[in-house]
Amino acid sequence: MLKKKVVKKNQIFGKVDTGIEGFSVISEGGLPKGRATLISGTSGSGKTIYSIEFLWRGMNKYKENGVFVTFEETPGDICKNVESLGWDLRTMEKTGKLAFVDASPTEGDKILAGSYDFGALIARIIYAIKKVKAKRVAIDSITALFPQYQDAGLIRRELFNLTAALKRIGITTILTSERIEEYGEVARFGVEEFVSDNVIILRNVLEGEKRRRTIEILKFRGTVHQKGEFPFTISKIGFKILPLSGLELIQRSSMKRITLGNKELDRMTGGGLFRDSIILVSGPTGTGKTTMSTTFVDSGCNNGERCILFAYEESQNQLVRNGLSWGVDLTKHINKGLLRVVCRYPETMGPEDHLLFIKDQLEDFKPNRLVVDSLSAMERVLSLNSFRDFVISLTSYTKLKEIAGLFTSTSKTLLGGESITEAHISTLTDAIVILRYVEMHGEMRRGITVIKMRGSNHEKEIREFEIGNNGINIKEPFSGVEGIMTGMARSIILAEEYELKKLG
Repeated sequence: MLKKKVVKKNQIFGKVDTGIEGFSVISEGGLPKGRATLISGTSGSGKTIYSIEFLWRGMNKYKENGVFVTFEETPGDICKNVESLGWDLRTMEKTGKLAFVDASPTEGDKILAGSYDFGALIARIIYAIKKVKAKRVAIDSITALFPQYQDAGLIRRELFNLTAALKRIGITTILTSERIEEYGEVARFGVEEFVSDNVIILRNVLEGEKRRRTIEILKFRGTVHQKGEFPFTISKIGFKILPLSGLELIQRSSMKRITLGNKELDRMTGGGLFRDSIILVSGPTGTGKTTMSTTFVDSGCNNGERCILFAYEESQNQLVRNGLSWGVDLTKHINKGLLRVVCRYPETMGPEDHLLFIKDQLEDFKPNRLVVDSLSAMERVLSLNSFRDFVISLTSYTKLKEIAGLFTSTSKTLLGGESITEAHISTLTDAIVILRYVEMHGEMRRGITVIKMRGSNHEKEIREFEIGNNGINIKEPFSGVEGIMTGMARSIILAEEYELKKLG
């Protein structure tokens, strides 16, 4: 007879760090120790990957061995499926860190009726736990049990006995279960959630033409956790959760200023951009946003700074060619290793993957300056919530790394008007430069103004500017004109004369 190890109450109610990136933030420490947690989600939501990573991180990071109980796939298939993530489960099994309990169906299995119990299965699991001295158990997936038994009540009772047995010996357990809808019942058969202390929901929702993965802690019995859905992605090395609640306002503030690449623009901003600030350049298409971005990185490279430019609308060859037309040689900076240009369409991946890709590039290149041209390209392929999360995470990370950033956004109409991009990022940026077309005397001119410069005084005038062979040439302020920012510029003198005529 197996001797049961009794665990004291105060040993159970701690938390176990899963080792999954970002989960400790939303769970405020990890999974409740010594308890059973149900991971429920639709097909393809990442349930099996989560449960295997829970064991893998435990074995490799915390020296906590594990047991994997499978009711669906064979151990061989499971090992093969996760090899692409760099998880060598066969080696873990050979070295005594991992044990499999294979309860997957075999050919010829029949539906069972009558009274049955899981006594033999529980004994096998506890034997495997003792064999490898496991602290963690993953059971995938309990949904596979229901087609084998006619009595759902029996399964609920026996699953409860199983989780109770594991709880008595202090094992932290994950059970996976399938659900039919992303926003419906917790699990397919309606009883799975009642055999566990905690419930986590994984979703893989189709928004537009893109899938968006989220994780939600629905229930943590006896302990606190973050509420709501949090985006995640499954990368080349496993789960990566991106919790906005984990962002903190701990960035340092520098008094040092850097040039924007144009003396007049530096003067308009009160002496240039602060070293660790983000500036938003907004305007209609063709007003000079990319020109300003190119000038920004050119000035940084000329000062020996490392710069990185993410372009979502133009290729590197286009950027190089266009830069030459206003006297900027980007190829020179690229060859010197001071500039990295990354070009890709926003449609190539989801928002979480884009964000992680940008972070990886920043970690690898370690730039002093960052340009994103343009955020509006991301806006057109993301839902409102996805775009908001993307912008907040990107700006927070850039500030945390003390990188000077220049982001561009495109106005909805040719003569101005606020875009969704401006609405989401305007409060997060430290400076805002607005570019506008100005229709005057039968021709289109360009106007520029600084409407925000956090921590510094700045010019309030709207100046005229031109784009020529030497880039942006900022001229004198417009005089006698109003309505430029609204896209309805008119001469003040002519307006006054019109009003006088009306008065007779």
